[in-house]
Amino acid sequence: MTDSDAPLLEVRGLSVVYDTPAGPVTAVDDVDLTVGRGEFVAVVGESGCGKSTMLFGIAQLLSSPARISSGEVIFRGRNLVTMNEKQLAPVRWQNMSVVMQSAMNALNPVKRIAAQYADTMREHGIRDKAEIRRRSEEVLGLVGIDTIHLTSYPHQLSGGMRQRAMIAMALLFSPELVIMDEPTSALDVVAQRSLMLQIKELQQRLGFAVLFVTHDMSLVSHFSDRLLVMYAGQEVELGETRTVFDTPAHPYSKGLLEAFPSIRGPKLPLVGIPGSPPALSAMPHGCRYAPRCPLVYADCVEVEPALYEADGVKARCLLYSPDHRPANATAPREARP
Repeated sequence: MTDSDAPLLEVRGLSVVYDTPAGPVTAVDDVDLTVGRGEFVAVVGESGCGKSTMLFGIAQLLSSPARISSGEVIFRGRNLVTMNEKQLAPVRWQNMSVVMQSAMNALNPVKRIAAQYADTMREHGIRDKAEIRRRSEEVLGLVGIDTIHLTSYPHQLSGGMRQRAMIAMALLFSPELVIMDEPTSALDVVAQRSLMLQIKELQQRLGFAVLFVTHDMSLVSHFSDRLLVMYAGQEVELGETRTVFDTPAHPYSKGLLEAFPSIRGPKLPLVGIPGSPPALSAMPHGCRYAPRCPLVYADCVEVEPALYEADGVKARCLLYSPDHRPANATAPREARP
């Protein structure tokens, strides 16, 4: 395999724990994930399932009491987990950048946008004022914001403009991977759609890969290439986005899809998922989704499922296990209208 064929990002067996007085609590449990060059991979799931913690583990932005307990994060052929802060500094922003969930918190409220862009560029060796100004205007133009707003403070921008300003900052050095942690969560539906279209357009124009974390499956349905569904710290389904949406393999994926309306086909009642995810400190035996699953059977509460091949995707469900699947079980592969 040549360097151009190798994945840009390869996460192998990543586990993240939070150290508590009662002992370590696992928030991300043995996750595997690859992101190819120029690929758009979305990570979805309910709040508290470990999405953002996984993202921070990949970007090496965890702070105490969180820590990586095992696994590797291979980016451009190097394991980020074994690198110190000095070694990570050139990688951040230049090769990999992060767009935080809340732009108002991520941007410095007492500095103008231009000053924040300049600080970032000076930190990475760009000192020429004309070059800093040129690049700042260029990236702001990329996200559709008038360059006059370089003199604005964050509070003078709307929520959507602040998110675009953060994305512009993430593109200052033309990184190969942009990690986004629910960048649309504080926006209304119209602004969400507009921002997603802009992110996809920028990705196609500039060629960077995107790892996009969200709790809203519908948001990424037409933008991502592959979809990773997480539940209780584990990946429960991974596959091509259209395959997961059209014929979800895992009962949890199906439940998430039934929780929002389809604009096509007959009107269907919104079903939702009963109950709530388990506490990270008190995981159930067997399948972690079993207490909420409509297809649960005896083995589910005793046997912890692995990731099984399931018609083009991977699913963590005993319905696809050759050893534990009951003879009369029907896998949840109903097509969504």
